Amino acid sequence: MGSPKGRFHFAIDRGGTFTDVFAQCPGGHVRVLKLLSEDPANYADAPTEGIRRILEQEAGVLLPRDQPLDSSHIASIRMGTTVATNALLERKGERVALLVTRGFRDLLHIGTQARGDLFDLAVPMPEVLYEEVLEVDERVVLHRGEAGTGTPVKGRTGDLLEVQQPVDLGALRGKLEGLLSRGIRSLAVVLMHSYTWAQHEQQVGALAWELGFTHVSLSSEAMPMVRIVPRGHTACADAYLTPAIQRYVQGFRRGFQGQLKDVQVLFMRSDGGLAPMDAFSGSRAVLSGPAGGVVGYSATTYHQEGGQPVIGFDMGGTSTDVSRYAGEFEHIFEASTAGITLQAPQLDINTVAAGGGSRLFFRSGLFVVGPESAGAHPGPACYRKGGPVTVTDANLVLGRLLPASFPCIFGPGEDQPLSPEASRKALEAVATEVNSFLTNGPCPASPLSLEEVAMGFVRVANEAMCRPIRALTQARGHDPSAHVLACFGGAGGQHACAIARALGMDTVHIHRHSGLLSALGLALADVVQEAQEPCSLLYTPETYVQLDQRLSRLEEQCVDALQAQGFPRSQISTESFLHLRYQGTDCALMVSAHQHPATACSPRAGDFGAAFVERYMREFGFVIPERPVVVDDVRVRGTGRSGLRLEDAPKAQTGPPRVDKMTQCYFEGGYQETPVYLLGELGYGHKLQGPCLIIDSNSTILVEPGCQAEVTETGDIRISVGAEVPGTVGTQLDPIQLSIFSHRFMSIAEQMGRILQRTAISTNIKERLDFSCALFGPDGGLVSNAPHIPVHLGAMQETVQFQIQHLGANLHPGDVLLSNHPSAGGSHLPDLTVITPVFWPGQTRPVFYVASRGHHADIGGITPGSMPPHSTTLQQEGAVFLSFKLVQGGVFQEEAVTEALRAPGKVPNCSGTRNLHDNLSDLRAQVAANQKGIQLVGELIGQYGLDVVQAYMGHIQVNAELAVRDMLRAFGTSRQAQGLPLEVSSEDHMDDGSPICLRVQINLRQGSAVFDFSGTGPEVFGNLNAPRAITLSALIYCLRCLVGRDIPLNQGCLAPVRVVIPRGSILDPSPEAAVVGGNVLTSQRVVDVILGAFGACAASQGCMNNVTLGNAHMGYYETVAGGAGAGPGWHGRSGVHSHMTNTRITDPEILEGRYPVILRRFELRQGSGGRGRFRGGDGVIRELLFREEALLSVLTERRAFQPYGLHGGEPGARGLNLLIRKNGRTVNLGSKTSVTVYPGASYHCSGVREVLLLPHQAHS
Repeated sequence: MGSPKGRFHFAIDRGGTFTDVFAQCPGGHVRVLKLLSEDPANYADAPTEGIRRILEQEAGVLLPRDQPLDSSHIASIRMGTTVATNALLERKGERVALLVTRGFRDLLHIGTQARGDLFDLAVPMPEVLYEEVLEVDERVVLHRGEAGTGTPVKGRTGDLLEVQQPVDLGALRGKLEGLLSRGIRSLAVVLMHSYTWAQHEQQVGALAWELGFTHVSLSSEAMPMVRIVPRGHTACADAYLTPAIQRYVQGFRRGFQGQLKDVQVLFMRSDGGLAPMDAFSGSRAVLSGPAGGVVGYSATTYHQEGGQPVIGFDMGGTSTDVSRYAGEFEHIFEASTAGITLQAPQLDINTVAAGGGSRLFFRSGLFVVGPESAGAHPGPACYRKGGPVTVTDANLVLGRLLPASFPCIFGPGEDQPLSPEASRKALEAVATEVNSFLTNGPCPASPLSLEEVAMGFVRVANEAMCRPIRALTQARGHDPSAHVLACFGGAGGQHACAIARALGMDTVHIHRHSGLLSALGLALADVVQEAQEPCSLLYTPETYVQLDQRLSRLEEQCVDALQAQGFPRSQISTESFLHLRYQGTDCALMVSAHQHPATACSPRAGDFGAAFVERYMREFGFVIPERPVVVDDVRVRGTGRSGLRLEDAPKAQTGPPRVDKMTQCYFEGGYQETPVYLLGELGYGHKLQGPCLIIDSNSTILVEPGCQAEVTETGDIRISVGAEVPGTVGTQLDPIQLSIFSHRFMSIAEQMGRILQRTAISTNIKERLDFSCALFGPDGGLVSNAPHIPVHLGAMQETVQFQIQHLGANLHPGDVLLSNHPSAGGSHLPDLTVITPVFWPGQTRPVFYVASRGHHADIGGITPGSMPPHSTTLQQEGAVFLSFKLVQGGVFQEEAVTEALRAPGKVPNCSGTRNLHDNLSDLRAQVAANQKGIQLVGELIGQYGLDVVQAYMGHIQVNAELAVRDMLRAFGTSRQAQGLPLEVSSEDHMDDGSPICLRVQINLRQGSAVFDFSGTGPEVFGNLNAPRAITLSALIYCLRCLVGRDIPLNQGCLAPVRVVIPRGSILDPSPEAAVVGGNVLTSQRVVDVILGAFGACAASQGCMNNVTLGNAHMGYYETVAGGAGAGPGWHGRSGVHSHMTNTRITDPEILEGRYPVILRRFELRQGSGGRGRFRGGDGVIRELLFREEALLSVLTERRAFQPYGLHGGEPGARGLNLLIRKNGRTVNLGSKTSVTVYPGASYHCSGVREVLLLPHQAHS
């Protein structure tokens, strides 16, 4: 960008609320423009309108909107657009059909089987992008050398494959013609193992093109990486979005004479590189807009701040994007957008739903910002279109935005200024709610002024935006205070000083075009061409030559493509990458060797091994030197340097800066006189003391008291952030401070979880995410628990409180405890809980506790996987820890814990742990996660003081209690209004006939309840016994679901209830009882009983469908999804994990690649959910074919008693576990068994059907 001379160069960022236009005009001067992205009454397309306005301003002649623009004066247009993102969010893409290997028709519906919102009983999930599914008769499997399988073929990864069934194109032809007759013209083709054997997809694609389909996305071309689920989603997104993008591009072209024939038009991709208009595809476009901002600050702030790492803070109207740059773009290769997991290179951008348009609420004593947004229409209240109160309105009330600095584009006629009166009126309604709570709530306090309420919401919004920044830095081993905050986006300048101060940063850098930095980034960006292919080689000296050959071939492809676009070789650079992982793990890193030149013991392209080890250690805190390294993919990124070089240096200062006007801005403590400066009048060297406002036509920068701004040599604003004046936060409840502490406490638990996932080694924790982390008060009461696994929620509190009572004074600094015993708050033995007491100077007892619970794949016992179906005593289920000091005096007790993990081997017919290495590694990871929690709470205490932090630990628990009391009162009031009693009850049965009984008595005046499980069956001889902690976890989960909105999840939820559980029952068994099934099966039944008593929804699958497979050299464990219950107003979700679990399932291609099985079917069990006005969710069918002898164990429920319906709705179907022998003999395994399986046999689970419910007319 920058030639040919004498013509315009446009860079345009079309965001969700505003479209920003950056133009370099003939002669080199710059024009910038901001306009609404959606304004249908005035123009059809914002980018075209922006170009029209600038051409009109420069030419000085009127250019009618209804006529195509003359493009002869335009040299280039670069665009970042939300067209793809919006089509994905709004589900307004092309009509698509999915072609998938037979047996997998519902694979993308099921996905990972995890649900997004743990506590929403309706289980809202984004709908799939395809309209119809065709199953393709074909099958390719990995070759394992079995006799009689024929000659294998070699895939492009180097793997040997067996083509078990070629593509039946004849049968497919008629089905495709049927799709065309129904108006479907776009296809996504997703076949098993096509990442390495693309021939079948290519054959299907050729047939589709021949028949006349207008778009065909092959998953092997959209992203040739292993994992069929994200690859399939990527292909579907491409088929769904690319036609929409092409239509937009064609429409955009039609707005210009000659349809931009001689204009270079480039679009920003999600990876931060530009692509030609005709090569811009849907799956690479979803981060097109935000990527421009990252390129913008990486090309400006990073270099101007001497290479100091930078955090990008892009605050727009609907959300805030945060990212990090430290010399190279940080890419990820799998991420979810609008519920669709895309497998494509994209910049690592974290989004939080807190922007200028985020709505403000006051709920149960908490200030809440977002996630709902006012959007562009109607926009905030101040837009004069009847919109709700938002963050923008709060800033306007505080005087931090000046209506005169905004164009008159608001109101129905788009011709009025911002309205401070509308902001005040809308905020006053919320302030009335706040003050009603303050004067009538549990801790009466003085009412707040309107400005204090507005300031409170701004502070809470700031804290919400700090959370993703902490996740991007602290949770990855970076110190946020060592970064510069690069602030951009139209709303960011008002919050930059406060965000930086909260994170300990001392510098904020705001580009002179910060309000349009994403557009500027497009101007500065380079054209990128990527080539990638899958691989399955080991990274060893024997394969270096092959790797160099493959990288050279890909490099040649990239260079050729860029030269074809007109780049000379001198402007092209390339970078090589290998996607590496340790064998037997799922965590692969895309590694560049550009900082590790080649050695005599590396490929010629660079020392990727050294780069991998260095990065693995930095990211995860350990390496596994004894394990081989596998190459999953080879990749080359080619760059054609083409970015604009800005030459419009600002003028030097000529005297002191001119104050344009004085205004009143509200800060902590009241209004202050605040000078206003115009950015265009400031020169290099000017220094401005806070408080002040710096304004240009596109953004407002607030320099807070105690900060100093200066104009840099390039005309940017650098703010030196002063230390925060010590606050006067006391121990008495302040609802604003309570909201901030709520964010901080939850952030601590979330970051502990990220550290645990990052540093763990096992698939269970790192990939299936079967863990939880939490923070506890000095009494062991739960303060915050990140929403990980629901069955852990209340149980960990019991564990911590048991240790406090059990150890008494025998707790010392440097001690870390390990426990899993059911009588000590354990759930089942594989869930190992690591607890760290935290001491503080001057305190004799721990001041708080942190804990992490993780499911270990094996801790010994009678079966591999430590999930025995027929255990009758606790000893048979593995190693037991009642109260074990894992770390004593700061020393990890490896020898003692190893002995304890091997101890089950002394029990007849039992084994000690079968995977000691992973046990020890994961325990260390849990200790590290706890240590991160301690560090973060320590920082909190350092900021506010111990007494204040502990007081707010109590306040946050009271807040959860209030929310539950409000819910119980509302439920009781509703029943009273219907003439119904305040007592409800429910009963259900386990498959062995054991009853689970519940009677709930509501006290309307107190907002309390008694949950009485009297009548529940006695302890059983098997393993369905559920420790008391499990029932409490189920109860906390249900109460949170019934509240129906976000509340702090802690022990306060249980304060309004009294729980009666008969001792010796299946819900409070003896200490020796077997419990492994209680955690994964009985817990689900308890939830069904509680929700049934409240009539909240029909029963869900009531089971976690546990399947374990193992032999001498491998072990595999999975839980399989089912159907969720319907409710008043919604159909049950099919094929999803419900209630007490939310673990992911292994991708089919990974499963077949690592374990001796073939997955024959994984699909919904149609019609199994139960009929009703609102249907129950269907279960799934999962069929495994075994290729080696192994021990198969199944631990399931709902094979005898059906999941109930409500209000006349039908029950769900019973589940069924079948073993189909090689000779065709079929055996019903029942719900719980262990059986030896042999090659050729298959396991068929169709009992994973779930519950349906049908409410009556009153619930419609």
